[in-house]
Amino acid sequence: MGDKAALRPDIAVGQAIVAFAWAILEEARAPLRDPKTQDTAVVHDVRKALKRWRALLRLLTPVLGKEGKRLRIRARDLARGLASARDMRSALDALADIGDEYKDLSPRSLATIRNRLDQLRIVAEAAILTDKMRAHVTSELADVADSISRWALKDVEFTDIADGLTATYREAYRLVPERWARAKTEELHELRKRVVEHRYQMDLIEPLWPRIGRVWVSEAQRLRDRLGRHHDLAVLAQLLENHGPLEAWRTRLRPLIHDRQNDHVRTAARLCGRLFAEKPSAFRRRLIRLWNNRARLG
Repeated sequence: MGDKAALRPDIAVGQAIVAFAWAILEEARAPLRDPKTQDTAVVHDVRKALKRWRALLRLLTPVLGKEGKRLRIRARDLARGLASARDMRSALDALADIGDEYKDLSPRSLATIRNRLDQLRIVAEAAILTDKMRAHVTSELADVADSISRWALKDVEFTDIADGLTATYREAYRLVPERWARAKTEELHELRKRVVEHRYQMDLIEPLWPRIGRVWVSEAQRLRDRLGRHHDLAVLAQLLENHGPLEAWRTRLRPLIHDRQNDHVRTAARLCGRLFAEKPSAFRRRLIRLWNNRARLG
């Protein structure tokens, strides 16, 4: 199964969970140690690690109790502190996502839009990773390390993990729209958050189910990406509102945004139909069978 931190039948579940947590922490610390890493990349990598960390903490909520809740709140607040420049990056990604459909925009106008957003992004990003924020992130990660070192998980069994995985799956399952064409942006954003957690939690058991597990994680990532692009386009649309930085291009950009969002919704609906095809109870039974089968094989 390689050296990837994950659950393995030949290692105690609690021990594997702790190793998984340490791997996430190292992922967050690594960009901070490298002086050659640009600030933008540092923020991106730390935020990604925090998403993995929060997904693990949600999984372990019944096991960690109040300490898990405290860590989740700290991680959430830290992630928010690093996200202030994300909107401009999202808007730029949305422009790229629309592709070559700018029939009513001259190359000059398109360049002006991109330059305006890029300047706003640069200003916002420059204000994020100050020396004070670096020290704060380092301190928060030190607190995480201290907490992990004190985890007492020797009594944790795979059924506890299956329960946590199923809880996240159930939340996502519940949020899948019955009528995708009528789904609101806020509803799809909530679904995306649960899909992100599900995707990162499934990394924990992927080696138990190597071939299908990789496909499952890949499908979850594709769904996450589609819902994320839909959200990026919603951010771009907000910048077209009155007194927004792109108000002058409202009538030309809105139809493009709407059409592209519809494309993402249609694809997301197909992906959801595959990923959340079975009921949560059936999903849990599948996890238990996988674990038992791997344990018998040794």
